[in-house]
Amino acid sequence: YELLWVLLLATIAGTLIQSLASNLGVVTGKHLAEHCRAEYPSKANHMLWILAEIAIIASDIPEVIGTAYALNLLFQLQLWVGVILTGFSTLFFLAVQQFGVRKLEFLIFLLVFTIASCFFVELHYVKPSSKEIFHGLLVPRLRGQGAFGIAISLMGAMVMPHNLYLHSALVLTRRTPRTFQDVKDGCRYNFIETSFALLVSFVINLSVVCVSGAACHSEALSPEDQNNCKELDLNHASFLLRNVLGKWNSTLYGIALLASGQSSTITGTYAGQYVMQGFLDLRFAPWIRNMITRCVAIIPSLVVSLIGGSRGAGKLIIGSSMILSFELPFALLPLLKFTSNRFKMGAHANSAKIRGLAWLTGLFILLVNIFYLCNWCVHWIRTTTLPRPVVVILGILGSIVILAYLGFTCYLAVRTERTQTYILPDMAESIGIADERINLEVEMS
Repeated sequence: YELLWVLLLATIAGTLIQSLASNLGVVTGKHLAEHCRAEYPSKANHMLWILAEIAIIASDIPEVIGTAYALNLLFQLQLWVGVILTGFSTLFFLAVQQFGVRKLEFLIFLLVFTIASCFFVELHYVKPSSKEIFHGLLVPRLRGQGAFGIAISLMGAMVMPHNLYLHSALVLTRRTPRTFQDVKDGCRYNFIETSFALLVSFVINLSVVCVSGAACHSEALSPEDQNNCKELDLNHASFLLRNVLGKWNSTLYGIALLASGQSSTITGTYAGQYVMQGFLDLRFAPWIRNMITRCVAIIPSLVVSLIGGSRGAGKLIIGSSMILSFELPFALLPLLKFTSNRFKMGAHANSAKIRGLAWLTGLFILLVNIFYLCNWCVHWIRTTTLPRPVVVILGILGSIVILAYLGFTCYLAVRTERTQTYILPDMAESIGIADERINLEVEMS
């Protein structure tokens, strides 16, 4: 329960950040990647594109491993065989997409809802301590080996950087009248929708964590389940549903895990499409885009599953989620700059309170990432058994990477935006809107 507070903070931060991404698309009619291409020089734009692609690949690795675990549960396939077969999920994606995206979303919703319902029922069955839950939510603690890294991975998994590009683009599929009030209402609607979606996600994640914690501390566990708790991963987690589903728990758990992986695949595919179109003005067929990303993600997943097995794959999931956290400032900082700029957002620019809260959130994430990277490098230098010359060279390279990371984030934070993208309302509905038009034109002149 000690990391529940991280889950809560990540949900709050995600609600704020993703609502800003939606506002950017509603107000300006362009998504985040398009703004980056219009605003930044070619080199910086290409660097942001590469980082966004790395984030999409990093998010695809857990999807590959999760799908492989699902195939293992359903068909008793070896983990590495399942990793290879995940490359064919693109064919499944294409087949179901023929029936329409809405039907696909509804199918996945039913499957994920089933597994979520089982965890809710299990939550009632195991009866976790409410005192420990509230203590974990309200008292920040990071105890135990690897707790800091897991906390960072939770942040990356909850607030994925490529989802900022996706959320700012999806709102463009809705026709929003270009009057001031309609744009304002559109921003408010998207905030409510984002808040509800992340609230549901938080409740489900909270239930999963509480069930795991309560079940693993039960005195009635068999020796086999006690060993599963010591190295709890996707491959062993199905025993948590045994009290509710009996012998069918592995099958249903595998189906839901497979559905979750396919859902994430679709999200990553669409995000990749918008990223390539926005940064490079390139468009690929969705199946080609998905196949490229999946093939790149399969390579590390296959190597780790062959060498490290189930335990190694679990560590790879944590590592890839940590990469998402490290990547987050490169999408977050441009978003904060753009949504706080009146030349881009007009009267819909962030208020002083929202701007201050958003920048504090971004600064906190950046400082946590820098601290962890520096601490990890120092710990590795002290504990490694490599020859000293090799350690010195790798230490210098690590320092250069951290300085480059810090330098590029500083560049994004302090650079002045010059491109005007605010779309003036179709008609002035009040004197205040007319004054806004006059003031904005004066500022631009």
